[in-house]
Amino acid sequence: MHLEIITPDRKVFEGEVTAAQFPGADGSFEVLNNHAPLIAALRAGEVMLTSATGREAIRIEGGVVEVLRNNVIVLAEGAVV
Repeated sequence: MHLEIITPDRKVFEGEVTAAQFPGADGSFEVLNNHAPLIAALRAGEVMLTSATGREAIRIEGGVVEVLRNNVIVLAEGAVV
């Protein structure tokens, strides 16, 4: 699935991932291929990405995530790679 992590001043990540784990406002959750449509609030924490090249963590300062047809967009308040 295609994932983008965007902050107000830059695009932090864009690429294909097989799984992404998010720090949801009500608890952590994971998104896999063909996930049901979803919009969720995010708290500050780490987004864990799994891709063909391995795992990567990106720290975000909160925001929202939208999942729709294997496209995942994170609008984060801030991020540290």
